[in-house]
Amino acid sequence: MSIKVRALGDKDFFSWLGLFEGYSEFYKSSLTDQKALQVWSWIIDKNESLTGAVAVNDDGDFIGFAHYREVPSTLTATRGLFLDDLFVSQDSRSTGVGRALIEFATEYAATRHLGTVQWLTAADNETAQHLYDDVATRTDWVTYEIEL
Repeated sequence: MSIKVRALGDKDFFSWLGLFEGYSEFYKSSLTDQKALQVWSWIIDKNESLTGAVAVNDDGDFIGFAHYREVPSTLTATRGLFLDDLFVSQDSRSTGVGRALIEFATEYAATRHLGTVQWLTAADNETAQHLYDDVATRTDWVTYEIEL
């Protein structure tokens, strides 16, 4: 199977939505039409920082996506890329799709002269962490969150 990764475009909504539903289910997050439309509007709005890429198989099926955004890094006075979401469909996992999406995001960051690519993952997402440990450096940072 060959994998093609490209930027998400205006006409990709319904194919992307199927993957986004799988992503939401994976993280046990309820997805409403309103949430999906809001996220999609951020992705396609050139005035928003969130953008994304999709992995497509030989048949043209969407098999993974990455959402990312440029962010400032105050301690280095540079900008980096934050990988908000990375998802690969169940039947395409362990086939190189996740790696291809990370490489695409990294190339995106490099062409914009950004200093880092960073992301978070769930502590129990051990399968993905095997890939992440192979392509990046695990940091010592601990994440905190306040829900409002």
